[in-house]
Amino acid sequence: MSSTRARRDSLSSLVADITSCRACPRLVEWRESVAIEKRASFKDDTYWGRPVPGFGDADARILVLGLAPAAHGANRTGRMFTGDRSGDWLYRAMHKCGLANQPTSTDSSDGLTLSGAYVAAAVRCAPPDNKPTPDERDACRGFLTREISLLSSVRVVVCLGSFAYDAACREFGIRPKPKFGHGVVVPAESVTLVCSYHPSQQNTFTGKLTEKMLDDVFATALSLLRQ
Repeated sequence: MSSTRARRDSLSSLVADITSCRACPRLVEWRESVAIEKRASFKDDTYWGRPVPGFGDADARILVLGLAPAAHGANRTGRMFTGDRSGDWLYRAMHKCGLANQPTSTDSSDGLTLSGAYVAAAVRCAPPDNKPTPDERDACRGFLTREISLLSSVRVVVCLGSFAYDAACREFGIRPKPKFGHGVVVPAESVTLVCSYHPSQQNTFTGKLTEKMLDDVFATALSLLRQ
């Protein structure tokens, strides 16, 4: 069996473990209640309502790390950054630089594929107010640790927001931790972290994050791979 095939098989096992997890009662209750109550605009949709696994290329050299699934985005569609405006921004930027085959991400069967990139989150269940507790963060950490070990080709981690940056620093043993900021580049032993403001509506609607700023982050990530 090829190393790529072996990694895919192992990632499949990880996906099964993630999607069946019920370790955090508060998150289980929240994600499932959202899936039942639904948002009016998605009332006819069948919500995923479970933990959301990572998505992408098993041979990825770039890992894109977010905070957690959005209640009516990935918690609805079952794929990270899919079905919400954060995903619209992310995959548009990834498409521009050749990491995604299309600029849109509406549902898990829309044909989106990633090349050289993998998208995951530090916490796998949608949390109330987008704020996991420290205990919930720690309970989920093992999934990210396993994911990183399986994605052995990763050389750059794009951290979307300070929560993802903190998680990446823990995984790669970065101490002392440089202050988070958009465009900050942090070298580690085996990878380099590239920081970006999260493409949440709070940041994109206010202009804190622009398309060019996000495009520049991915340009930096790709340039690091060429060094």
